Amino acid sequence: MYVVDIKLKEILLKANLSERELARRTGIRQATINSMCNNEVKLVSLKNVAAICEVLDVDINDLLILHK
Repeated sequence: MYVVDIKLKEILLKANLSERELARRTGIRQATINSMCNNEVKLVSLKNVAAICEVLDVDINDLLILHK
């Protein structure tokens, strides 16, 4: 079974950016950002992924990792 890992927490640490600030910049609820940071989400909005990638200037492949 494939598993998708969200590397948002690591990216935020490298960018020296808080979950709260990312939420403010993207318009995504802080609770949603927190759930993504903790890999607790089952579904991820493509709109949210695009907004996060744009604000953090990362590629989707940096954010989402597929494990076989």
